[in-house]
Amino acid sequence: MPGLLRGVARTAVVAGTATAVSNRVSRRQAGRWADQQQQQQQYAEPPPQQYAPPPPAPQAGMDDKLAQLKELGELKAAGVLSELEFEQQKARILAG
Repeated sequence: MPGLLRGVARTAVVAGTATAVSNRVSRRQAGRWADQQQQQQQYAEPPPQQYAPPPPAPQAGMDDKLAQLKELGELKAAGVLSELEFEQQKARILAG
């Protein structure tokens, strides 16, 4: 019986020691992971900033449109533009 008791006691000591060591290793590893995660968050790139779209380009003034239409009429009169081309370009100038 003394040999059996000694074997049980030795097993209990070994098991207790193994549990204590295992717990310590787990806590240490968890601490390291937390430190690594914190460092990664510190050095992580900041989220990209949202920029407002650029303002639309100022529209050409009425004088510019009139000058373009006058030039367009001259090209049509000279026979450079057909009636269809003239109407298309006129619509583009007036729309823009």
